Amino acid sequence: MNILYEVKDRIATLTLNRPEVANAQNAELLDELDAAWTRAAEDDEVAVIVVRAEGKHFSAGHDLNDRWPSPDEITLEWIYSAESRRYLDYTLRWRNVPKPSVAAVQGRCIAGGLMLCWPCDLIVAAEDALFSDPVVTMGIGGVEYHGHTWELGPRKAKEILFTGRPLTAEEAERIGMVNKVVPRDQLDAEARELAERIAAMPSFGLRQAKRAVNQTLDVQGFHAAVQSVFDIHQTGHGNALSVTGYPILARLEEMKQKLR
Repeated sequence: MNILYEVKDRIATLTLNRPEVANAQNAELLDELDAAWTRAAEDDEVAVIVVRAEGKHFSAGHDLNDRWPSPDEITLEWIYSAESRRYLDYTLRWRNVPKPSVAAVQGRCIAGGLMLCWPCDLIVAAEDALFSDPVVTMGIGGVEYHGHTWELGPRKAKEILFTGRPLTAEEAERIGMVNKVVPRDQLDAEARELAERIAAMPSFGLRQAKRAVNQTLDVQGFHAAVQSVFDIHQTGHGNALSVTGYPILARLEEMKQKLR
């Protein structure tokens, strides 16, 4: 049970449930999460979706110990196909679910963790939340779903990517990436209260309001840009394939071990 699913008072709560590994995302977790999003989207009794996580950290990103069922020889073609499905397609689908969604984020939200909260319409963060994308360390220009420029603005996006430093909850709220920052022990209650206020609104009005905002971003180039930058991401994998064994993965895994 990598994902816990609960519906109460027209709110579906999707909980990441791998706290022992800081909710690192293996293939099973992502598949279960996508199924939970689909279930909530198709349930007429659900008006709002909340994404939260058990444990100290929201998500340490992709589980680097999870190799998925893979061929004997890893090729760029295989990486492109696998990541298109679980990373790009999933996140875009979650973003476009017509029901409002709220992410509740605590602790570390690293790289792939951003791909779980950025597709949500609203983000409530605990005071201890830290958002980062250090994959430039791997010779790759950012995670597969490039929300950076849209969420942070171009200069802040470059700073965070170039340095790998984490963005604090306070900074994230100041630039508009986060809607509200609350004490850690109030995170779930605040996210729930926000979801309840939204759930009291007319469903069709919510659907149309979300479509209006997302469609405006798409007209400005969001969807095309995300698709294009996914291809840029893949050039990083192509470069890394020339270095036998992806040695940088071991170093990144050591960093993640400190969170557990």
